[in-house]
Amino acid sequence: MSSSSASTTQQPYAREQEIAIAAVLKASLLAQKIQQELVGSGGVQKKDKSPVTVGDYTSQALVSSLLFTHFPQDQIVGEEDSSDLQKPEQATVKAQIVRLAGEAMSESLPLSEEEAAWKEVKKNERGEKEWLELIDRGNSNGGPEGRHWALDPIDGTKGFLRGGQYAVCLGLIENGQVVVGVMGCPNLPVDPKRPEGDKGALFVAVRGQGAFQRSFASPELSRISMNTLSSLSDASFCESVEAGHSDHGTNARIASLLGITRDSVRMDSQAKYCSIARGDGDIYLRLPVSDTYEEKIWDHSSGSLLVEEAGGVVSDMNGKPLDFSLGRTLKGNKGVIAAPKAWHAQVIEAVKQAVEESKTVAK
Repeated sequence: MSSSSASTTQQPYAREQEIAIAAVLKASLLAQKIQQELVGSGGVQKKDKSPVTVGDYTSQALVSSLLFTHFPQDQIVGEEDSSDLQKPEQATVKAQIVRLAGEAMSESLPLSEEEAAWKEVKKNERGEKEWLELIDRGNSNGGPEGRHWALDPIDGTKGFLRGGQYAVCLGLIENGQVVVGVMGCPNLPVDPKRPEGDKGALFVAVRGQGAFQRSFASPELSRISMNTLSSLSDASFCESVEAGHSDHGTNARIASLLGITRDSVRMDSQAKYCSIARGDGDIYLRLPVSDTYEEKIWDHSSGSLLVEEAGGVVSDMNGKPLDFSLGRTLKGNKGVIAAPKAWHAQVIEAVKQAVEESKTVAK
């Protein structure tokens, strides 16, 4: 099944899927190039001191340019804005972004149908001012009405910098519900059974239409699904590398309560959603490490839809559905749990027990 055959005019959101694939693919190929050229230099430090590379800004500018060309009325809820780049000391970084964005625009995608999506965008020359304006199109506050594209231009920047897993993530939220999700994972093996084989996997989901995977080089979409488990003892966890992103200790207690003995798989970014959606792992846990932290919608929109379409359930740690209608964050939720539909309720019960135990110990 190719992306063209999957995107027939009869299918809802066919055009949105087509444009999202073209955007994420170009941004993913750009990220690969930037990782080779610039990792270890050219970074910008956010206020929270997490590393951000030139790739974040360039990727957001590119994706924003394609979305604005094809869906000018849609809003974008993006991770980045250009405020840091306006500082005099960031002149070199800004120049790198303009250069790389221009080069990416001049380079053709390997597939003609995806390259055609960029035809109208390429007609316009863009300078520094225009690229910064495109980055700032990601400043929408989201909300319960209208269409918002949630964009994480490079999710998992620490993984990006260490040569691990990262992802370009784009989800369309319509009236508070995620309806399209596309993710590019440049370092994820296309075939999980051949981890040293071809890398660069792209994942696609449209609500009600299933979950699919393809390589960067081929339009052929293959349907994916979560593992069918006969027992939770056969399951494996997928969790964040960074202890600051999820409570590893409580995760280990949850595994014990569920009878899970297999080692957890730790990786950065929404590649975790992709991994369990195609059966590399089974359960994704992201328990809050702070009472005040609010998950960002761009960190979960596309991944949560992919897992749901692959046969899973995604909720917060209390079993509540993730609410993408409240703005730029999931302020109505605490933590994120993704598991196969048949076992989700049991996982939630174990989460609740482990969290209560940790509170008792803390006292």
